[in-house]
Amino acid sequence: MLDLSGLNCPEVVLRLREHATTLPGGARLEVVSTDPLSRIDIPLYARKAGHALESERGEAGKFHFVLRLNPGSPR
Repeated sequence: MLDLSGLNCPEVVLRLREHATTLPGGARLEVVSTDPLSRIDIPLYARKAGHALESERGEAGKFHFVLRLNPGSPR
């Protein structure tokens, strides 16, 4: 799990992208963020990178995402 709590845009997506490059294609990545804009930014990043956004939910000021990394993507 990648906990990005306390970070704001653009740092959330920059750290997510950096972490994704260390994982193999097809990996499942859980991400937590407290930045409300991550509800826009993370799905947009996933779509542009070719990753599947498997789930997204918000609770108690935290936003949880599950991505499936695209095996053919440069991440």
